[in-house]
Amino acid sequence: MKRVFYAGCCLVILLVLLSGCGGENEKSDVVSDSRALSVYVVNYPLKYFAERIGEDRVEVKFPAPADDDPAYWSPDPDVIAAYQEADLVLLNGADYAKWINKVSMPSSKMVDTSGSFTDRLIELEDQTTHSHGPKGAHAHHGWAFTTWLDPTLAVEQARAVKDVLSAKIPGSKIEFANRFAELEKDLLKIDKQLKGILSTGSQHPIVFSHPVYQYFDARYKLNSKSVHWEPDETPTEAMWAELKELLTGHPAQWMIWEGDPTAETVAGLKKLGVDSVVFDPCGNTPPSGDFISAMRGNLGNLQVINNER
Repeated sequence: MKRVFYAGCCLVILLVLLSGCGGENEKSDVVSDSRALSVYVVNYPLKYFAERIGEDRVEVKFPAPADDDPAYWSPDPDVIAAYQEADLVLLNGADYAKWINKVSMPSSKMVDTSGSFTDRLIELEDQTTHSHGPKGAHAHHGWAFTTWLDPTLAVEQARAVKDVLSAKIPGSKIEFANRFAELEKDLLKIDKQLKGILSTGSQHPIVFSHPVYQYFDARYKLNSKSVHWEPDETPTEAMWAELKELLTGHPAQWMIWEGDPTAETVAGLKKLGVDSVVFDPCGNTPPSGDFISAMRGNLGNLQVINNER
C-alpha cells in the first residue's frame, strides 16, 4: 500500500511540473516589464515605425550598411545569428530582403508587415537583370517591394507593428495604440498633401530613374515610365539612346531620382528638356532627420514640379 501511495504522489508531482512547464512555454512570447523587446528589421521604414510606436519598450536594430540597398543586401553569419536571437523580426514582405528565404529563422518571431494587403501587391513586369556599377548585377522580378511609398499601405505596415508589439508587451497596449494613432495622422497627412500636389498634373508624363516607385505611381495614378539609372553613375551612350527613344512617345519634362544625380547627368538631361528632382524612397537611414521629415522633404521637391507646370 505504501508503495502504491508513493507512486501516486510521484505521479501527481510530475504532472504539476509538466503543467508548469507548459504554462511557461505558452507565455514565452510575452516580454516582462523589466526589459526592452529586441527587434530586428529589414529596412529603415520599419525601424522608424517600431521605434516611434514602441519607444523605450523596444530596442530596434537595423544592421544594413548606410551605403547599401537593404532590399539586396545580404548579412554575414554573425548578423544572421543576431536576427535569429532577436525577440522579433519585422519583415517588409513582397519579396523584400530575399536573404530571409535562404536561412533558418524561427517563424514564431517573424512578422510580415504587408501580410494584410497581399491583394494590393504589384507584380513586376520587368524580369531582366541589369548591372549597377561595382555593386554588381541584380534583377527586378517577382513583386514590387517599396510598399511604404503608398502612405496608406505604410499605415497598414505600422498597424502590423503596433499589433505585434501589443501582443508581446500587453501592459503597454494603450500607449502603443496612442502612438500609432499619431503616426497614422502624420502618414495620412502626407498622403493628402501628395494628392494635392500631384492631382493637378498627374497626367503629365514623367520618368522615374529607377523602377522602385510602383506603389507611389499606383496611388497617385501618374503617367510614368521607368529607366534603370543610378544617381552616382554616368549613363552610358546606350542608356542615353534608350532615354531619347522613350521620350519620343513619352515627352517627360521631369525625371524623379532616388538621390542627387551627378552634375554631368543633370546637364545632359537639360539638353533633352528634362529637369531632375529627388524623391528619396527612404529604404535606408536618411543622412539627417527621420522618415517623416524625409517624406516632407520629398513633398517640397515635388512642389517645384507643380509650380513650374
